[in-house]
Amino acid sequence: MGSVEILVPIAFFAMIAYITKIVSDNGLRNKLAQLGLVDEKLKYLFLKPTGEFSLNSLKWGMVFIAIGIAMFIRNVVPGVSDILMMGWMFLLVGIAFIVYYFLAKNYEKKQE
Repeated sequence: MGSVEILVPIAFFAMIAYITKIVSDNGLRNKLAQLGLVDEKLKYLFLKPTGEFSLNSLKWGMVFIAIGIAMFIRNVVPGVSDILMMGWMFLLVGIAFIVYYFLAKNYEKKQE
């Protein structure tokens, strides 16, 4: 229970930092637009990456799904020890990374 309580202030400060970043980026964009300094180079400064970001999200989504499946197996199958559950977690996460590798490789080929 004590380890969960430390996550609340960490999440709170992370949220404050993220909101501050959004507000400062928005203020910078507005200031640049008011000064008339908007050109093609500055548009790329604030452009969010789509391809790499979506692949990164896919990777971590697959990892967390694999961990969830291992925990589900632990709760459903009777007699599964903690060590066996850790083995399932590492096995499923490894499989998720291998599947991600092939998906990312296929995606890069399509981009070229």
